[in-house]
Amino acid sequence: MKNLDNLFVVLIILLVLFSSSCSRKEEVAPAPLVAQIVRNIAADPISRDPATGQTIGGTNRFTLFSFKENKIVANTDSATNKWDIGFRGTTIIVNGGAIRTGQGGAYIHTGLFDELKEVPANATFAQDNSPTSLAIPTSSGAGWYNYNPTTNIVSPIPGRVLVIRTGDGKFAKMEILSYYKDAPTAPSSTSESRYYTFRFVYQGDGSKKLN
Repeated sequence: MKNLDNLFVVLIILLVLFSSSCSRKEEVAPAPLVAQIVRNIAADPISRDPATGQTIGGTNRFTLFSFKENKIVANTDSATNKWDIGFRGTTIIVNGGAIRTGQGGAYIHTGLFDELKEVPANATFAQDNSPTSLAIPTSSGAGWYNYNPTTNIVSPIPGRVLVIRTGDGKFAKMEILSYYKDAPTAPSSTSESRYYTFRFVYQGDGSKKLN
């Protein structure tokens, strides 16, 4: 009888352990982040009058973009945190700083886009504090591009990754691939400029992981 009692206890324990393991939810690893490619974001392009050949000025407005939504944001929302970056010519603005309303900022990382797995621990995020003091420098060689005065070509600097703190405090990384419409391999003087093609990874869970 004692042996039967012991066996009964063992069976009860096994049943409890089995029930517990069955009821426990399996932990699901988060899906890896996937890079998105955005093509031909117009950055206030300048055109020519087909009749006279004269240059027609742009609107002088920035094209605003949201990483979270992966789309252009209307200029009427410029005083909100709905947008993260803006493009006008070679100038890129972020939605953060003394002249913005968002929480954004930018850190320029030197390295390969695919190898940047998380926001570096020593990253310092600059902000837009005035029209002449921007988080992403606008001069050739200082920010994301080089300008060749002989060919008049703007080229993204290899190995420059823009780490962006978004308007609502999340993080993204982006690499500009081209400044010309349809991203020609070798842009020339006839290529239409002020059209950005770039790739980005957006982290929406609030962490600094970028892979």
